[in-house]
Amino acid sequence: MNSQANRCTGYDALSQLSRRRFLETFGMGLGGVAFSQLFNQASASEGGILNQVHHRPKAKRVIFLCQSGGPSHLDLFDHKPLLKEKHGTELPDSIRKGQRLTAMSGNQASLPLAGSPFKFEQRGQSGAWISEILPHTAKVVDQLCFVKSLYTEAINHGPAVTYIQTGSQFPGRPSMGAWLSYGLGSENKDLPGFVVLVTKNKGGQPLVSRFWGSGFLPSRFQGVRFRSGKDPVLYLSNPSGVSGQSRREMLDALKALHDLQLENGADPLIETRIAQYELAYRMQMSIPEVTNLSDEPDSIYDLYGKDARNPGTYAANCLLARRLAERGVRFIQLYHQGWDQHGGLMGGIKNQCRETDQASAALIQDLSQRGLLEDTLVIWGGEFGRTNYSQGKLNGNNFGRDHHPRCFTMWMAGGGIQPGTSYGQTDAFGYNVAENPVHLHDFQATILHLLGIDHERLTFKYQGRHFRLTDVHGKVIKPILA
Repeated sequence: MNSQANRCTGYDALSQLSRRRFLETFGMGLGGVAFSQLFNQASASEGGILNQVHHRPKAKRVIFLCQSGGPSHLDLFDHKPLLKEKHGTELPDSIRKGQRLTAMSGNQASLPLAGSPFKFEQRGQSGAWISEILPHTAKVVDQLCFVKSLYTEAINHGPAVTYIQTGSQFPGRPSMGAWLSYGLGSENKDLPGFVVLVTKNKGGQPLVSRFWGSGFLPSRFQGVRFRSGKDPVLYLSNPSGVSGQSRREMLDALKALHDLQLENGADPLIETRIAQYELAYRMQMSIPEVTNLSDEPDSIYDLYGKDARNPGTYAANCLLARRLAERGVRFIQLYHQGWDQHGGLMGGIKNQCRETDQASAALIQDLSQRGLLEDTLVIWGGEFGRTNYSQGKLNGNNFGRDHHPRCFTMWMAGGGIQPGTSYGQTDAFGYNVAENPVHLHDFQATILHLLGIDHERLTFKYQGRHFRLTDVHGKVIKPILA
């Protein structure tokens, strides 16, 4: 590792020893050490590494509604009448083109085409096609931009989610939120720059912390996960028997020890840790305030749906995301699992839409009525799409769809995006991109561009080369910009 990376991620043995001895003598023991883990999760700096952005930004913050598991574009946004006509017939070799399939359907003797069991309608002035199982999203289509020609090389969940979040299929790279925190810092000195929310009690593919990790960037840039319940952030509350005044005195004494070390030589790591401790202390006041939804009026709960009153649900997390956005959190990441319909698609995807449709649309409406949508970029989508053929036996409308990386749909809104538009197109079978392909790195480059960042210039030198979110390629999707 080069010297720059060492300065950012290395540890000074004397610093560790002094801090450990102090915590032990203060009587904090393991509780204090556990509490200190929180400090590594929070961004210490209000400003990022960029002294100024590369161009005028359209967005100040991002809310990414990640639908984990791979929502079926063919049953939600990408209307394909031909599949209904050819329901039950074989996927033509001329369409598949010998492309790789997963092990779950690659050995099937037959790949019968499966038309969507749901009705589609054109909605709004934009005339966007949308499924009947998304009635609330249908009401806001004129504020959305559908990107229908996304594609990825990843065909399984772990690499695919890692790819869309970090720009690489391989673990160890910084997540998008970490890159933005590193580059732009935080707008609120009392809250983390990067917050993660996960729908509670949902089954599906596992979500692991590397999806919101900082990789080789300093650990203070990784996402801070908020949970439902008494302690939204682990280890934030004072241990039993420790008052706020005692905590303040401990931090003052710890700062004095750090200042003594700084007298022997400047050390950015020590200065960063001082700021991290102070942020965590301030968060003891700011986190309870932002996560307490009791001051929201009934009209807001009605907008987001009845689940909004149940902390940890998707609806409650969407409402919390709005509260975090209006308080200046830079990157807010929501995860909702359960979109992996290999079988029983009709019932499974309808249930997923019941859980997410109203709240997703409500977030757009709520941000808009507060004047926040203009500079808040909202993203909805998963890691890949689903196949146009049935996984396993096709029995009328009782079927499932396998993973499909060759084309899928996501939507974006606000933050400099052209509303009421669709970009890209798939073929008549919904299997391949037919027009304006968008790679994940193009998608990521566009997100950074909207925040005023040239994706080729926000880099970090590690192990001898400069890394970036978009790795070695990617271009901004200019036609979708307002």
